[in-house]
Amino acid sequence: MWRMNEVTAIEYKDGYVYRVTFDDGVTGDVDFSEYLDYGPVFGPLRDLSYFRLARIEGGTIAWPNGADIAPETLYEKAEAAAEARSLVARDKPGSGS
Repeated sequence: MWRMNEVTAIEYKDGYVYRVTFDDGVTGDVDFSEYLDYGPVFGPLRDLSYFRLARIEGGTIAWPNGADIAPETLYEKAEAAAEARSLVARDKPGSGS
């Protein structure tokens, strides 16, 4: 559950994916490809060189043209990605479970 957490770090991974870290340590790989058709402000993000210009602004990820994603939405996605990653790690042979 999101508790007004802010993005503290972003790391470009590949394609339209950034690893997003929040101030409480929640970290997850977020795929932004679903936003590319959300309206004209997100159109420039289709160009991967532009997509990679993301920065942290106002506690969330943002791009130079003003496109951004609400931090609570990112938090849910990062939390789900972290949970999925831990389930995969837990189910790997030799993981001790």
